[in-house]
Amino acid sequence: QVQLVESGGGLVQAGGSLRLSCVASGSIGSMNTMGWYRQAPGKQRELVAAITSSSAPNYADSVKGRFTISRDSAKNTMYLQMNSLKPEDTAVYYCKLRKWYSSVDYWGQGTQVTVSS
Repeated sequence: QVQLVESGGGLVQAGGSLRLSCVASGSIGSMNTMGWYRQAPGKQRELVAAITSSSAPNYADSVKGRFTISRDSAKNTMYLQMNSLKPEDTAVYYCKLRKWYSSVDYWGQGTQVTVSS
């Protein structure tokens, strides 16, 4: 099994910054892709950014240039540095992990990010 625990959410003013963390434990495998997703009230969950175990990142257009995803394989931890936050970034942010050659997605419990205008 895989367990994912997010932290780092909170309330911040527009233009501010936050850093989210996701710690993975259990049978995460050596080849996997981790990602950050978010879901705002009344909207579908959407991909924010993802990163492979070889650290190749990709980003949603809405966050390019503002957010940076990274991971520390030694700590089994993924990060999302969020700068220049906007009110439209307000959402619950979820961590996801999928092992390569698997169709199973593992999710964390989510962390709330609220950006005030």
